Amino acid sequence: MPQNPTPTSVGFGPHPDQQAGFFGWRVVWAAFTVAIFGWGVGFYGPPIFLHAVHEARGWPIALVSAAVTSAAAMAAALGVFGWALAAEPWQLFAATLLSGFGYAATGAAAINAMVSPWFIRRRPAALSMAYNGASIGGVLLSPLWVALIAGLGFAGAAAVVGGAMVMTLCWLSARIFSRTPAALGQAPDGEAVTAPPPAAAGVSRPGALLWHDRRFATLVAATALGLFAQIGLIAHLFSLLVPVFGAQRAGFVAGLATGCAILGRTALGWLMPPGADRRRAAAANYGLQLCGSLVLLAAGGTSIPLLVLGVVLFGLGLGNATSLPPLIAQQDFAPAETARVVALVTACSQAVYAFAPAAFGALREVLPATEAPGAAPLLFLATGAFQLLAVITVLGHRRASVVLRAGA
Repeated sequence: MPQNPTPTSVGFGPHPDQQAGFFGWRVVWAAFTVAIFGWGVGFYGPPIFLHAVHEARGWPIALVSAAVTSAAAMAAALGVFGWALAAEPWQLFAATLLSGFGYAATGAAAINAMVSPWFIRRRPAALSMAYNGASIGGVLLSPLWVALIAGLGFAGAAAVVGGAMVMTLCWLSARIFSRTPAALGQAPDGEAVTAPPPAAAGVSRPGALLWHDRRFATLVAATALGLFAQIGLIAHLFSLLVPVFGAQRAGFVAGLATGCAILGRTALGWLMPPGADRRRAAAANYGLQLCGSLVLLAAGGTSIPLLVLGVVLFGLGLGNATSLPPLIAQQDFAPAETARVVALVTACSQAVYAFAPAAFGALREVLPATEAPGAAPLLFLATGAFQLLAVITVLGHRRASVVLRAGA
């Protein structure tokens, strides 16, 4: 079997204590690539599409935002074509369903399912590397979408990106994701096959009992609140920045946010101590994004330094909002249940934050005539409020810990 590349800088290569031939790191890089397309098309693409559709069709921002609310690479590619070719609002809603299916199948739960079988002890670092593909998708594809749409038109841009996505993900599925640790005779983390995996903490909640578990409920609620705020803001951030920076520079400022997300996620994934309370880390992350939203509010749509600072602060927490919930699930639940918990948390949060673009679009248009271009005070206030609720909720598991100890 070919050897893995020599370990590189922190966050972008295998950890030095891993065996050189461990296939798990190839899976991480493949998942990294999936995340580039998954988020670059399904997450960071819609804000660019929203602006393009609004400019081309003249439809109200609130209407286009509503369409954003409402299996994998092909669905996403066809969905982007639908965005480009929609001539009526109902066609835009249908296109969003396709791109949404594609994003769901290449999103957080899918990345966790790809990586988790290969890692236990080093899972925070492995997931941080894989999820960094989501941030790279924003850094590369946000400005690329703008440039391609300007040069080739929306349909041409969709053909280029969609075609590349389908071919790449099909190849990875055949060559990388078809392998399993057992089939290759390898153990998690690249350790000796005979070494038993470390004992995992966590509780077991089979069947419907999971829904009555306070740990699960607070994790679902905090994730949904945090992502509702995050996606509500991201969906409108590009079009809010355009009046101040212009379309091309606004794309690069949006890319700055995701560049900061790489830094934040990498630092947390590689530097977080093994026994650290991951819920505290999530609370700190939501708090950082709260600060970012308040700085954006203070910018008033006119102060370029404050706008950039707000984007940076919000961006530093952008990636961890996705990568921390699977790590919290690993810490709070038994290994056999972690995948189910992650899938349910992802599904429930998606069902909630699907309404974020429409809700934030309505807030954005409440004061359209009295505020400077790029200002959205109610939108930024709502972002901060939801992040504050997420901080409170993610720490609400402590009562459950007392109950569990009492019943032990």
